[in-house]
Formats: sequence, structure tokens, C-alpha cells
Amino acid sequence: MNDARILVVDDESNIRELLDEILSEEGYDVTTAADAENARAARKERTYDLTLLDIWMPDTDGISLLKEWAEGGSLGPVVIMSGHGTVDTAVEATRLGALDFIEKPISLTKLLRTVEKALAPRRGRESRRSLVLPLAAPVGKSAAITELRDQVERIAGHDTAVLFTGEPGSGRERFARYFASRGTRSRNPFIKVVGAGVGHEEFRRILLGENGEPGALAKARGGVLYVRGLSETPLDAQRALVEIIVRDGDPPGGAAADQSFDVQILAGAQPGTEHRESVCEELLARLNAVTVNVPPLREHAEDVPELLRYHVDVLVDTENVPFRRFGVAAQNRLRNYPWPGNVRELRNVVKRLLILGGSEEISLQEVEAELQSKTSGDEPLIEQDLLAMPLREARKRFERAYLQQQLILCDGKVGKLAKRVGMERTHLYRMLRSLDIDFRRRPGGD
Repeated sequence: MNDARILVVDDESNIRELLDEILSEEGYDVTTAADAENARAARKERTYDLTLLDIWMPDTDGISLLKEWAEGGSLGPVVIMSGHGTVDTAVEATRLGALDFIEKPISLTKLLRTVEKALAPRRGRESRRSLVLPLAAPVGKSAAITELRDQVERIAGHDTAVLFTGEPGSGRERFARYFASRGTRSRNPFIKVVGAGVGHEEFRRILLGENGEPGALAKARGGVLYVRGLSETPLDAQRALVEIIVRDGDPPGGAAADQSFDVQILAGAQPGTEHRESVCEELLARLNAVTVNVPPLREHAEDVPELLRYHVDVLVDTENVPFRRFGVAAQNRLRNYPWPGNVRELRNVVKRLLILGGSEEISLQEVEAELQSKTSGDEPLIEQDLLAMPLREARKRFERAYLQQQLILCDGKVGKLAKRVGMERTHLYRMLRSLDIDFRRRPGGD
């Protein structure tokens, strides 16, 4: 919990409320003022560790107020905010004693980083509270993500191997990093290795190093080694990892006598990996001490609006793309998109829409153009964007996918299918033919 006091001075009530909410959630003690008069009164009542000051206000502008405080010897740390700022304004504010300058619309990431930086001298050292940790927490307020975060935090204190399962793009590595950031090794290295398509000897070199160069295990010593894509890692490469880690830190044959490893092993894999023959049984026994299942985005679609805002903030802050926001209709459309590529696909969609530019608000039409359906009727129903289709086409796609899956469950037997779906058999035959479902090729078809 922070004990820093922050005064927010802005004539726009929505900005005041937003900053109050964000900063209060971060643990700061926040006071708001709607104009210069209220700001003066607030500063007479108590002292503040930081003031966030808007430039354009109806009674006295922020630059004049900044000058007034500077001349009175009561300036204190001030960060200027403005939606109409120019370089000259920023330079003038800095000359008068402002620590920094934030342009509106305010990026959440930039705001928190600027506040943290401004308050660091107050602590007499660089802040020990790293922004990496709260920002590493996977975004979402849905029951599924809240429960998952709670589970990760509960097990993070235990120095055990963990297997993170989930569909590609669902956030397995993000949860693994969050786990590491909350655990006993949080201040030590987090090293990632990718095993997909790597053979036994090459994987040993990646892990152990060669020609005097340290390998991943040496780099991760005292910290965490994350194996990405365990499902796609060849069995002989998995056995190389087993050879190294099952000895509980003893150097494997061929390694230097003084080479020992103190690492926590985490791995990411496809759902159901723990039941597949493609994973080395001995390695799985080591990794499967705790399994964390990361849900696909379609199972917590209520988090989509928050994820959109988060990725806009991060991309604006880190990749110098223009700020844009998603309109309500655009957000609703994206909430109902199936997201076969999960959170990774969402981030890519956001990035493309920001790069393309346009008006500040991203419209439903732009989103529709971006989500032009690339699905076919043979894809799983969950990957078909039915809302992008006319009603007749959407209904046909749904019926075809539904009956195909039901027919599989009925072992290809149409009579059994008729009972399962509650249809008369003759009508069902006609429907299967009209949907181009060739039940005659299926084993057991009748």
C-alpha cells in the first residue's frame, strides 16, 4: 500500500474521476480539484507528494498556477497534463519546475510510470515497487481470470514445477511470468527456451551451452527456466531435459564437474498434453506437480473491452502508434467474435487498427473490415465468426457444424443421430444432403 498523497487538478470531471480511480486502485491517497481555486484550498489544508496539473482551466491556467507556486516557494513535485500541449508548453512548464509532461488522452501505462518516477526521489532511492509486477498481472475481471490469478498467487510461494496448459495465444507464458514474479525467485532470472523442432543434441547445447558459452540452465541459475511449446518439442529433446533435471541439480554426464543447477522448471503446453503420448512420461511426471489451465478468450469474453483498452495503452506507450479508442459498438462486436487466436490475435487486431489510423474512435465498420471471415464450413464451430455472416449463411454454417459433430458422437449412425437431435430420419437425411454432409463415408453410417 502506498502512502503517497497525490493532488489531481483538472476541470474535466471524467478525467478527475478516471485518475482518482486508477491511482486509488494503485494504493495512492488521491484528492481532486476542479480548478485553480480548489487546488489552492486543497494545498493549504495538507501537503502533497505530487500534483498532476492540467494546463487549460477556466479561471487560472496551469502554467500561471505553476508559476505562482514556484514564486511562493511551495511548488513541490508537479507533472503537467494537457490535451492541447505543444513542445513550447512542455519546455515552459519544465523551466518553471515541472518534473514531466503527459499528453491527453492519457495512457495508463505512461501515467503509472510517470507517477512512479516522480515519487522515486521522495523515497530517497529508486522505487523498489516495480511497475513490472502489477502490469504483469494478466488483465481481466471475469470470474475465470480472477480465479486463475488467485490460483497462481496461491501456488507461487511453492518452489515447484508447474505445467501451464492452454490454447496457443491464450496467455500461457504471461501467466508463467506472473507466477514467477510472485514467487520466491522473483528477483532472479526468467529464461525462456523453445523446444519445438529441436533435436536431442541441439537441445542439450541450448540447455548446457558450448565452447565456453553458458547455456539456458546456467543463465537461469537461481531463477526460472520456462520451456515454451512442450507439446511440439520432439521426444528426444524432452529426454535431454530429463537427463539434466531429474538428478536434482547433479551435473549430467559430460557436463563440467562444478556445473550444478538450481532452477525452477515451468512449461507451456497445449490442453490435454498431460494425457498425450507425445510427451515424455518421466518429464511429465516432473512438470505435472501442479497444472494451471489457462482458458481460451472465448470463455471469458467479458474481459475483451478491458483487454482492448490495455493493449491500446501498451502499444501507444511502447511502439509510438497513435492513440485510438474503441467505440461501444466496436467493443460489443469484438466481445462476440470467437477469437480462435485468443489474446494474441486480439493484440494483433488492436495493433493493426492503431497503425492504420483514422479518427480517434474506432468504428464498428473498421472492425468489421478487419474481421473479414476467413473460416470455412469445415472449421470447428467455435472458430466460425457467425456474426459476420447474413442470417441464412450463419444458420447454414451452424447447422452443418452442429450435425457434423453430432454425427461423430453417434459413430456415423444416422438413426442414432436422429434420436439424439430429435428429428425424423427422412427429414434428417434430406437435411444432411442439403448441407453436403457425406454420412455414407463414415464408419457405421446407416
